[in-house]
Amino acid sequence: MAADRYRVAPLGSPLDAVVRVPGSKSVANRALVCAALADGVSTLREVPDGDDSEAMLDCLRVLGLEAERDGDVVTVAGGVSRFPRRPVTLPARLAGTTSRFVTALAALGHAPYTVDGLAPLRRRPMAPLHEALTALGVRVSWPGETGHLPVVVEGPPDVTAGEVSLRGDISSQYLTALMLIAPYFAGGLRFVLTTPLVSRPYVRITARVMEAFGVSGVEIGDRIITVPEGRYTARDYVVEPDASSASYPLAAAAICGGTVRVPGLTDTSLQGDAAFCHVLARMGCDVQQDESGTTVRRTGRLHGLDIDLSDLSDLVPTLAAVGAFADGETNVYGVGFIRNKESDRLTDLCAELRRAGVDATDNPDGLTVRASQPRSATLATHDDHRLAMAFALVGLGASGIVVEDPDVVSKSWPGFWDMIEGLR
Repeated sequence: MAADRYRVAPLGSPLDAVVRVPGSKSVANRALVCAALADGVSTLREVPDGDDSEAMLDCLRVLGLEAERDGDVVTVAGGVSRFPRRPVTLPARLAGTTSRFVTALAALGHAPYTVDGLAPLRRRPMAPLHEALTALGVRVSWPGETGHLPVVVEGPPDVTAGEVSLRGDISSQYLTALMLIAPYFAGGLRFVLTTPLVSRPYVRITARVMEAFGVSGVEIGDRIITVPEGRYTARDYVVEPDASSASYPLAAAAICGGTVRVPGLTDTSLQGDAAFCHVLARMGCDVQQDESGTTVRRTGRLHGLDIDLSDLSDLVPTLAAVGAFADGETNVYGVGFIRNKESDRLTDLCAELRRAGVDATDNPDGLTVRASQPRSATLATHDDHRLAMAFALVGLGASGIVVEDPDVVSKSWPGFWDMIEGLR
């Protein structure tokens, strides 16, 4: 592995592996926000060490909170009263989730707080969240381009607003950010969705984590979501394994044959992405998911499928990689909104796959991958950890795949390449 590229050697034989994946960054960042607002000391266990979580911890420290890590255990001494009464800058690095969550946190503060990130994050759209905060009486301004980072947020809100409208067919992170702070508004908040809700499982994760920290009664409807007034309670909380990360070793079993087991990813997981194993089952794998973990095994051939992945949108690159080794076509739809992730996860993904000889085409709402014989290629990751991980899967099943900027995986799984080598 050179500093700027990683050559993935094909496995060449079926797998027989047990893979432990880091804790869920989606669950961890939600829990960190709840712990930040709760008066007292919370202890969070199995917190992943990816850039998203580390950026969140940095921002909490800038907000005047004590946030200490010892291995995978994080303690947070929280409370809004600790927030600084002077201007500060919250460094979100490249973490989209963190940037949106701390923008909402800043609305509860006592001074103008600036949320900023590195250049790729500055390019990502934030306007729906900023507009919703403005509608709630929060003062929002932009030193640069409107609707992008950096953004200056000054709270607390000037007026009491019990309702806000926003679209449901864009990133659920906007809605989640607002849901997490909603209990701290007098009377709570009512969200009116002007379009159908996508990524519903992520909204359910938010409600479940909020409940774990003492705010129950969140109601999630098709177009109306209500969050009651309340206060989070400090607690001891265990973060479950990351289902999105687990998709890569499970998909490796589908591509290369053999068996992979991920302990701890159970049939009661909070995360919608834990259902990815059932997608692999539809493609020809044998799957077992129970109270102890998830196992995927393949001995026969894979076949393509038509699937709406709107509820598993982070796994589109993973499934595209599997589709390249499956008979027939794999058609993915319902995911047009993932064009505004770290990369354009439809156009960029398909363009790179084509460079490796994969028959892949994107459309406004998804993509199609056809049975292919991938060839040697050097693939760009477009600042996107999920593209890098998906391209590694292609390399496991075909020779000569080189992944550029391999360190981008540190956003969610710094030990990813060690896992890939461990499969051997």
